[in-house]
Amino acid sequence: MDLPRVAPPTSLKTTALQEIRRRIFAGELRPGDKIDQDEIADSLGISKLPVREALIALELESIVDMPPRRGAFVAPMTRDDVRDHYWLLGVVSGLAAARAATRIPAASLDALGRILDRMTTAPSRDRETLNFEFHRTINRASGSRRLLTELKVLGSAGPHGFYETHNDWSETADRDHREILAALRARDVATARAVTEEHFLHGGDRAVNMLESRGFWK
Repeated sequence: MDLPRVAPPTSLKTTALQEIRRRIFAGELRPGDKIDQDEIADSLGISKLPVREALIALELESIVDMPPRRGAFVAPMTRDDVRDHYWLLGVVSGLAAARAATRIPAASLDALGRILDRMTTAPSRDRETLNFEFHRTINRASGSRRLLTELKVLGSAGPHGFYETHNDWSETADRDHREILAALRARDVATARAVTEEHFLHGGDRAVNMLESRGFWK
Protein backbone atom coordinates (compact mmCIF):
# COMPACT_ATOMS: atom_id res chain seq x y z
CA MET A 1 0.00 0.00 0.00
CA ASP A 2 1.40 3.39 -1.04
CA LEU A 3 1.64 6.02 1.66
CA PRO A 4 0.45 9.55 0.83
CA ARG A 5 3.20 11.91 -0.26
CA VAL A 6 3.82 14.67 2.24
CA ALA A 7 5.35 17.94 1.07
CA PRO A 8 8.59 18.80 2.87
CA PRO A 9 8.30 21.59 5.44
CA THR A 10 9.17 25.06 4.25
CA SER A 11 12.53 26.21 5.62
CA LEU A 12 12.75 29.38 7.68
CA LYS A 13 15.02 30.87 5.04
CA THR A 14 12.42 30.18 2.34
CA THR A 15 9.68 31.68 4.52
CA ALA A 16 11.72 34.84 4.97
CA LEU A 17 12.67 34.98 1.30
CA GLN A 18 9.06 34.67 0.17
CA GLU A 19 7.94 37.40 2.58
CA ILE A 20 10.68 39.85 1.54
CA ARG A 21 10.03 39.20 -2.15
CA ARG A 22 6.28 39.63 -1.57
CA ARG A 23 6.80 43.00 0.17
CA ILE A 24 9.02 44.24 -2.64
CA PHE A 25 6.77 43.24 -5.51
CA ALA A 26 3.65 44.33 -3.64
CA GLY A 27 5.11 47.84 -3.50
CA GLU A 28 5.44 47.79 0.29
CA LEU A 29 9.21 48.11 -0.14
CA ARG A 30 10.45 50.19 -3.05
CA PRO A 31 13.82 50.51 -4.79
CA GLY A 32 16.28 52.19 -2.44
CA ASP A 33 14.35 51.38 0.74
CA LYS A 34 16.29 49.90 3.63
CA ILE A 35 15.03 46.48 4.70
CA ASP A 36 14.42 46.21 8.43
CA GLN A 37 15.74 42.73 9.20
CA ASP A 38 14.68 42.83 12.85
CA GLU A 39 11.10 43.80 11.96
CA ILE A 40 10.83 41.03 9.38
CA ALA A 41 12.21 38.45 11.81
CA ASP A 42 9.77 39.60 14.52
CA SER A 43 6.79 39.60 12.15
CA LEU A 44 7.54 36.04 11.08
CA GLY A 45 8.41 34.85 14.59
CA ILE A 46 11.86 33.67 13.57
CA SER A 47 15.45 34.58 14.35
CA LYS A 48 17.44 37.07 12.33
CA LEU A 49 19.73 34.41 10.81
CA PRO A 50 17.26 32.98 8.22
CA VAL A 51 16.31 36.56 7.28
CA ARG A 52 19.98 37.28 6.64
CA GLU A 53 20.29 34.09 4.59
CA ALA A 54 17.23 35.08 2.57
CA LEU A 55 18.68 38.51 1.84
CA ILE A 56 21.93 36.96 0.61
CA ALA A 57 19.90 34.76 -1.76
CA LEU A 58 17.93 37.78 -2.99
CA GLU A 59 21.17 39.67 -3.56
CA LEU A 60 22.20 36.89 -5.94
CA GLU A 61 18.92 37.48 -7.79
CA SER A 62 19.80 41.22 -8.03
CA ILE A 63 16.66 42.10 -6.05
CA VAL A 64 18.54 43.23 -2.94
CA ASP A 65 21.77 45.21 -2.45
CA MET A 66 23.91 44.58 0.63
CA PRO A 67 26.75 47.11 0.78
CA PRO A 68 29.36 46.26 3.47
CA ARG A 69 28.35 47.30 7.00
CA ARG A 70 25.31 49.25 5.80
CA GLY A 71 22.55 46.67 5.91
CA ALA A 72 20.26 45.56 3.10
CA PHE A 73 18.37 47.69 0.58
CA VAL A 74 15.90 47.03 -2.21
CA ALA A 75 18.01 47.13 -5.36
CA PRO A 76 17.35 49.72 -8.06
CA MET A 77 15.16 48.09 -10.67
CA THR A 78 14.05 49.73 -13.89
CA ARG A 79 11.18 48.77 -16.14
CA ASP A 80 13.70 47.40 -18.62
CA ASP A 81 15.24 45.27 -15.84
CA VAL A 82 11.84 43.63 -15.34
CA ARG A 83 11.32 43.12 -19.06
CA ASP A 84 14.85 41.70 -19.42
CA HIS A 85 14.12 39.21 -16.66
CA TYR A 86 11.09 37.91 -18.55
CA TRP A 87 13.02 37.91 -21.80
CA LEU A 88 15.61 35.63 -20.20
CA LEU A 89 12.87 33.47 -18.74
CA GLY A 90 11.30 33.25 -22.18
CA VAL A 91 14.53 32.26 -23.89
CA VAL A 92 15.19 29.41 -21.46
CA SER A 93 11.52 28.36 -21.40
CA GLY A 94 11.47 28.45 -25.19
CA LEU A 95 14.45 26.11 -25.34
CA ALA A 96 12.71 23.77 -22.89
CA ALA A 97 9.55 23.82 -25.03
CA ALA A 98 11.59 23.06 -28.15
CA ARG A 99 13.16 20.07 -26.43
CA ALA A 100 9.77 18.95 -25.13
CA ALA A 101 8.25 19.08 -28.62
CA THR A 102 10.41 16.14 -29.67
CA ARG A 103 9.77 13.92 -26.66
CA ILE A 104 6.69 14.88 -24.62
CA PRO A 105 4.39 11.83 -24.31
CA ALA A 106 0.77 11.88 -25.44
CA ALA A 107 -0.41 11.48 -21.84
CA SER A 108 1.36 14.71 -20.88
CA LEU A 109 -0.15 16.54 -23.84
CA ASP A 110 -3.60 15.42 -22.71
CA ALA A 111 -2.77 16.57 -19.17
CA LEU A 112 -1.81 20.01 -20.51
CA GLY A 113 -5.17 20.21 -22.27
CA ARG A 114 -7.00 19.39 -19.05
CA ILE A 115 -5.04 22.05 -17.17
CA LEU A 116 -6.08 24.68 -19.73
CA ASP A 117 -9.70 23.58 -19.52
CA ARG A 118 -9.59 23.95 -15.73
CA MET A 119 -8.07 27.41 -16.03
CA THR A 120 -11.07 28.71 -17.98
CA THR A 121 -13.39 28.22 -15.01
CA ALA A 122 -11.02 28.39 -12.04
CA PRO A 123 -11.09 31.41 -9.71
CA SER A 124 -8.23 33.85 -10.23
CA ARG A 125 -6.42 32.70 -7.09
CA ASP A 126 -6.14 29.19 -8.56
CA ARG A 127 -5.11 30.17 -12.08
CA GLU A 128 -1.61 31.12 -10.98
CA THR A 129 -1.09 27.59 -9.63
CA LEU A 130 -2.49 26.01 -12.79
CA ASN A 131 -0.31 28.28 -14.90
CA PHE A 132 2.73 27.09 -12.96
CA GLU A 133 1.64 23.47 -13.41
CA PHE A 134 1.24 23.98 -17.17
CA HIS A 135 4.75 25.33 -17.66
CA ARG A 136 6.32 22.89 -15.20
CA THR A 137 4.88 19.95 -17.16
CA ILE A 138 6.49 21.26 -20.34
CA ASN A 139 9.78 22.05 -18.64
CA ARG A 140 10.03 18.58 -17.15
CA ALA A 141 9.31 17.05 -20.55
CA SER A 142 12.45 18.76 -21.87
CA GLY A 143 14.50 16.13 -20.07
CA SER A 144 17.17 18.68 -19.14
CA ARG A 145 18.13 18.99 -15.48
CA ARG A 146 20.19 22.07 -16.28
CA LEU A 147 17.27 23.88 -17.88
CA LEU A 148 15.02 22.93 -14.96
CA THR A 149 17.54 24.38 -12.49
CA GLU A 150 17.78 27.68 -14.36
CA LEU A 151 14.01 27.91 -14.76
CA LYS A 152 13.46 27.32 -11.06
CA VAL A 153 15.67 30.30 -10.23
CA LEU A 154 14.26 32.58 -12.93
CA GLY A 155 10.66 31.59 -12.25
CA SER A 156 10.82 32.39 -8.56
CA ALA A 157 12.54 35.76 -8.89
CA GLY A 158 9.80 37.81 -10.55
CA PRO A 159 6.44 39.22 -9.44
CA HIS A 160 3.31 37.06 -9.39
CA GLY A 161 -0.40 37.75 -9.29
CA PHE A 162 -1.12 38.54 -12.96
CA TYR A 163 -4.47 36.74 -12.90
CA GLU A 164 -5.67 38.67 -9.86
CA THR A 165 -4.42 42.06 -11.05
CA HIS A 166 -5.35 42.08 -14.75
CA ASN A 167 -8.81 40.95 -15.76
CA ASP A 168 -7.79 40.53 -19.41
CA TRP A 169 -4.66 38.49 -18.65
CA SER A 170 -6.68 35.25 -18.53
CA GLU A 171 -7.77 35.67 -22.15
CA THR A 172 -4.28 36.59 -23.34
CA ALA A 173 -2.60 33.79 -21.42
CA ASP A 174 -5.17 31.23 -22.59
CA ARG A 175 -4.52 32.13 -26.20
CA ASP A 176 -0.76 31.87 -25.70
CA HIS A 177 -1.04 28.57 -23.83
CA ARG A 178 -3.21 26.99 -26.51
CA GLU A 179 -0.76 28.06 -29.21
CA ILE A 180 2.04 26.45 -27.23
CA LEU A 181 0.05 23.24 -26.78
CA ALA A 182 -0.85 23.13 -30.49
CA ALA A 183 2.82 23.44 -31.41
CA LEU A 184 3.73 20.63 -29.00
CA ARG A 185 1.01 18.37 -30.39
CA ALA A 186 2.32 19.06 -33.90
CA ARG A 187 5.88 18.30 -32.77
CA ASP A 188 6.78 21.68 -34.25
CA VAL A 189 10.06 22.56 -32.55
CA ALA A 190 10.50 26.04 -34.03
CA THR A 191 6.94 27.18 -33.32
CA ALA A 192 6.95 25.75 -29.79
CA ARG A 193 10.04 27.77 -29.03
CA ALA A 194 8.84 30.98 -30.70
CA VAL A 195 5.36 31.10 -29.15
CA THR A 196 6.76 30.30 -25.70
CA GLU A 197 9.28 33.13 -25.96
CA GLU A 198 6.52 35.50 -27.08
CA HIS A 199 4.33 34.41 -24.18
CA PHE A 200 6.95 35.47 -21.66
CA LEU A 201 7.56 38.75 -23.46
CA HIS A 202 3.84 39.42 -22.93
CA GLY A 203 4.39 38.49 -19.28
CA GLY A 204 7.17 41.05 -18.97
CA ASP A 205 4.90 43.83 -20.18
CA ARG A 206 2.20 42.69 -17.77
CA ALA A 207 4.68 42.62 -14.90
CA VAL A 208 5.70 46.22 -15.57
CA ASN A 209 2.05 47.31 -15.72
CA MET A 210 1.30 45.46 -12.50
CA LEU A 211 4.22 47.02 -10.64
CA GLU A 212 3.20 50.43 -11.97
CA SER A 213 -0.28 49.92 -10.51
CA ARG A 214 1.25 49.03 -7.15
CA GLY A 215 3.30 52.20 -7.05
CA PHE A 216 6.59 50.37 -7.30
CA TRP A 217 8.41 53.29 -8.97
CA LYS A 218 6.70 56.17 -7.11
